[in-house]
Amino acid sequence: MFSERELKGLDRGYFNIIMANDYDLTLMSKNTGHYWYLHNPEYPEEGTVIIFHRHNGQLPYHLHSKSSTLSRAVKQIKAHDAFQLNGRRPVRR
Repeated sequence: MFSERELKGLDRGYFNIIMANDYDLTLMSKNTGHYWYLHNPEYPEEGTVIIFHRHNGQLPYHLHSKSSTLSRAVKQIKAHDAFQLNGRRPVRR
């Protein structure tokens, strides 16, 4: 379950929040225009976040990855955006 604190902590400068509730969150990256659907089924354990992704509003979602927390899922999304904006080449830090 996403907490109210986690949801309020989302970076609204980075994301358009399309929909948010206790178990589901839909975001659009302002950088890439990609859509992200995050689902928290609380199974197999509390805190599990399943991340789905699509490149625009017309295409279907596909499974991107899983994460243990919402904040880690957001880090994965931002890393994916950096990869996309870098011409789909790995970003060296």
